[in-house]
Amino acid sequence: MLAFGSGAAALIYELVWFQILELVIGSTAVSVGVLLASFMGGMCAGSILFPRVVPPSIHPLRFYALIEVGIGAFACLVLWIAPMVGSGAAAAACLLLPTLLMGATLPALARQSDEDSLGWLYAANIAGAVLGCLLAGFYLLRVYDVTAATYVGLGINVALASGALLTAPLRSRLRSEPRALASGQAAPAAVYFVIALSGFCALAAEAVWTRLLGLLFGASVYAFSIILAVFLTGLGIGSGIGTVLCRIVESPRTALGWCQWLAAGAIAWTAYNLAGSLPYWPINPAIPTDIRSHFALDLARGFWAMLPATILWGASFPLALAAAGSKEKDSGRLMAGIYAANTFGAIMGALAVSLLLVGWVGSERAQQLLIVLSILAGLFLLRSVRWLAVAAGALLFCVPPVPGLLIAYGRYAATWMGKSEILYAREGFDSSVAVARFPNGALTFHVAGKIQASNVPRDMRLQRMLGHLTTLAAPNPRSVLVIGCGAGITAGAVSLDPKVERETIVEIERLVPQAAAAYFSEPNFNVLHNPRV
Repeated sequence: MLAFGSGAAALIYELVWFQILELVIGSTAVSVGVLLASFMGGMCAGSILFPRVVPPSIHPLRFYALIEVGIGAFACLVLWIAPMVGSGAAAAACLLLPTLLMGATLPALARQSDEDSLGWLYAANIAGAVLGCLLAGFYLLRVYDVTAATYVGLGINVALASGALLTAPLRSRLRSEPRALASGQAAPAAVYFVIALSGFCALAAEAVWTRLLGLLFGASVYAFSIILAVFLTGLGIGSGIGTVLCRIVESPRTALGWCQWLAAGAIAWTAYNLAGSLPYWPINPAIPTDIRSHFALDLARGFWAMLPATILWGASFPLALAAAGSKEKDSGRLMAGIYAANTFGAIMGALAVSLLLVGWVGSERAQQLLIVLSILAGLFLLRSVRWLAVAAGALLFCVPPVPGLLIAYGRYAATWMGKSEILYAREGFDSSVAVARFPNGALTFHVAGKIQASNVPRDMRLQRMLGHLTTLAAPNPRSVLVIGCGAGITAGAVSLDPKVERETIVEIERLVPQAAAAYFSEPNFNVLHNPRV
């Protein structure tokens, strides 16, 4: 129950901090990357430091109570301080202390448990995380705000601390005897490497799938909460299954290796569904009027696509614990080592995809890379069956490219099939951009699955009026700032005024001005090549 409560409070805080960071540094891939790096980096460091700083002589439940109080106190400080800082680095630094303490919770509880129960601690922690994610995303942040959500998390921390202090005198320390490595167990270094690769693939895939499902579900905190809840549910189910398998299988090492190979197939399954199947389901999202019907549909599609892979990644954690074994009495050190390796890999995966891979090579190639890494992780433990790795390579051809229809129309892709020709569709670092042409010659400009501009007369009147009003309202409009490039039509209207000496356009996604210059140069008066711009 303590592990369950810790997971619930942690995910409430994660969603709260995601909201705050969006206000501080913007709603971009950078804000997601900063959040994941600081949140998971702090937890990784906390799990590494705990067994080195806290001696086994301290009662783990009493120390756990101190940790929970510290998490709540620092979370309140983040709520008050983070909105006032001026940079992403400073905002991330605010998250360091509470996340350090979060990373120490599972190793502390592991000292109160025997090795056979460590997997259940991880499963309970993830189950609590699912509850916290849904509670924050669909109730606390919808009905109230980040302040109320933070205080609910604080209340959970206080309750957990009180429960741990009340329970501590009733429970004596569990001291596991040293256990030698069985014949079926891998050397700890091999297990640490494989579980780190598993974490890399899991969070990298989550980052890719969040982008694709953000197009399919719509970019909102509700969509983010649904994706996160599905992902965590799969991890929780998988960790429970993995804990049971640890007591059944003779060789946890072999089971861990097979999990990685099966995960390669599961990544291909998800990739095919997200790009080759779900966008074409004959569903019109505009028909249901009840928002709960929308959420139920999105939840079902999320489970259908992502559950197999997340179950396998969840099962990998307890199998890694069993495969590594323990030569020490301190089960907290074993939990800390595996948890830190898995989390470090997850940080690298999330940052690699969010900040590099998707913008450089696209979602298709990024997912193919993850399939290769999963195959290599399995091969690292199962070298005797290398022929399977060659066969698994065929999975690379199961990953389809992201359809231009999905990039252009997002959630409503199925309802626009055959109505327009997609002239341009690319994934950028922060958003996906598309241009479509209709049979009557009309051009539409799309960002993140929505039509943002067009050369249709009614849209042209609005877009140009915004630019003309800007310069007509000022007595001497020598310098004009246009926030958001879009198709460049508003900026083009601004550039016509002879009084304007300088025009500055700011845009988050670099693909936007490239597409606007290529396809909308006539309606925007070639503004992006204007020497005054």
